[in-house]
Amino acid sequence: MFSSFLNIKPRGNKMAQAEQKRGLFAQKNKGKRFTFEGKNTNTDQLVRGEVVAKDEEEARKKLQRRGIRPLRISKVKATKKRRITQEDITVFTRQLATMMKAGLPLMQAFEIVARGHSNPSMTEMLMQVRADVEQGSALGKSFAKYPKYFDRFYCNLIAAGEAGGVLESLLDKLAVYKEKTQAIKKKVKTALTYPISIVVVAIALIFVMMRWVLPEFGKVYAGMGAELPGLTKIVMDISKIFVEYGWLMIVMVIAICFGVYKLHEKSPNFQKRIDAMVLRLPIFGQIVRKATIARWARTTSTLFAAGVPLVEVLDSVAGAAGNILYEEATQDIRAKVTQGLSLTSSMQSTDMFPNMVIQMAAIGEESGSLDDMLNKAAEFYEDEVDNSVAQLSSLMEPIIMVVLGSIIGTLLVAMYLPLFNLGNVVG
Repeated sequence: MFSSFLNIKPRGNKMAQAEQKRGLFAQKNKGKRFTFEGKNTNTDQLVRGEVVAKDEEEARKKLQRRGIRPLRISKVKATKKRRITQEDITVFTRQLATMMKAGLPLMQAFEIVARGHSNPSMTEMLMQVRADVEQGSALGKSFAKYPKYFDRFYCNLIAAGEAGGVLESLLDKLAVYKEKTQAIKKKVKTALTYPISIVVVAIALIFVMMRWVLPEFGKVYAGMGAELPGLTKIVMDISKIFVEYGWLMIVMVIAICFGVYKLHEKSPNFQKRIDAMVLRLPIFGQIVRKATIARWARTTSTLFAAGVPLVEVLDSVAGAAGNILYEEATQDIRAKVTQGLSLTSSMQSTDMFPNMVIQMAAIGEESGSLDDMLNKAAEFYEDEVDNSVAQLSSLMEPIIMVVLGSIIGTLLVAMYLPLFNLGNVVG
């Protein structure tokens, strides 16, 4: 017997079942959480679980009204809730797959993983999913209630595993998929973190120099009656703009960035333009394109291997594309496949896929091994992303150093150039 947030039986007691459900959703109610251990007064069965109440006395009374004689009641320490991330979902998927491969029943594996998770918010959600499954809901449908964390691809794969009786193997495939896609994202982010950090620090340094340091030098030179060189005059004029409008410039930059982010989130047309622009960027655009193709191929391969029909596969792949141009291309492929065209010819008509991917898909269609060929394509492009990220890192560092070094060097020269003319002033 496995306890949930509130483990109250006997069987068939509707009131107890209702209380159990309320216990599972206790976070929505006001009050403190208490763990308890007691005995069912009807069956003398030992029960454990959680109850929500204002204090320990009220918790004791609630349990007594439910037919439980409490033996021990302890207040649950409040834990700060953390946001659920895709990394949490990946770790959960791998742990669940491992436990099911070890022979544990789904409900037992689910509870062990949920209770042992380091994120309380994740534990809370997983226990709610477990409660739904216990009440007869399919696991895929229970996950679908949380689309923010479990996308259509995830739910479809789980549903296919349940329908085919191969949930264990598909959970393993799903875990591999999540780990691969997370690894690609992490590598791209890691490659960009260092150069972006350097740029941010350099911009902050330039702002401080233009806003506070250069004006002080200007006052010193003005007091000495020194004739400023042309370069210094230009830099001082720019510095005056920073002095007068510096904070306004910062506010405007923040407002523009926030506006672009919100517009990208709300407007599909704007999102399409931004995504197209990103793909056209030198070097970085190629990395994004390769990462998107790798994800597209791996998603298609994983779902097709699970026995999901191709049209449904393309539905899920469109939602998981990560780029609106590839999402639209996938929807176009789906429409043509529905009309009876082959996957290969449909992919070719979009002009979004390299010849190598199309050729591998064609071989897969002809040989009946589409999932295997697309999996190989995914592995190839994942390796390409690794190589491109390494090249980007090695290329960007010297370029950034040269550009920023030139800017800061020019400011320093402009600051100290008048010192060479001080001899004329003193003389």
